[in-house]
Amino acid sequence: MIRLEDVSKIYQMGDTELRALDHVNLEIKDGEFVSIIGPSGSGKSTMMNIIGCLDIADEGEYYLDDQPIEEYSDDELAKIRNKKIGFIFQNFNLIGSLSARENIELPLIYQKVPREERNKRVEEALKEVGLWERRDHKPKELSGGQQQRIAIARAIATRPSIYLGDEPTGNLDSKTSDEIMKIFKKLHKEGNTVILITHDEDVAKQAHRSIRIKDGHLSEVEEIDSTVY
Repeated sequence: MIRLEDVSKIYQMGDTELRALDHVNLEIKDGEFVSIIGPSGSGKSTMMNIIGCLDIADEGEYYLDDQPIEEYSDDELAKIRNKKIGFIFQNFNLIGSLSARENIELPLIYQKVPREERNKRVEEALKEVGLWERRDHKPKELSGGQQQRIAIARAIATRPSIYLGDEPTGNLDSKTSDEIMKIFKKLHKEGNTVILITHDEDVAKQAHRSIRIKDGHLSEVEEIDSTVY
């Protein structure tokens, strides 16, 4: 499904060339649960942006579903970001003036999903994350963990095949992080590909495969015992 071949991302800082990714090779198969772990500045967020089609590599090839990413049109890339990939961010990215239900429904409106189908998907997504009873609450009326569950529900409602989380537990305490990870594990068991970007060892080891990144290089790939489930 996802293949990076000799991918580099280069930033020019004055006279200095900074390689955020340096000749990276990576393959993530359909249905895998993978964590990408590294400290701040390691290149993991840059990798997420490339995998999520939010940015493009300066060198190398990125293949999505066996097709080079540069062969996709701008409209096709927009559809991939809106439908194929469900993004979950550290800061939730919820709209404060909208209720939980309305935040989840918004991307479906952009996708021109009919109202009846939107209502069905929103209800299903809220129930999957255990927050149906909070559907009319606004973000400020919800805890951090509840806001993140709403953010996950927003992704679920679009029915993506890839869930891409950028430090999804970064602002949460350990108990709430565990609750969020249970949702990701459930999504994976349902057949989805899950990719989590994290600096947290405890989060990373809950994936089936953990990829370490440092200074733009993949330094280690670990297969993790699936008994963590």
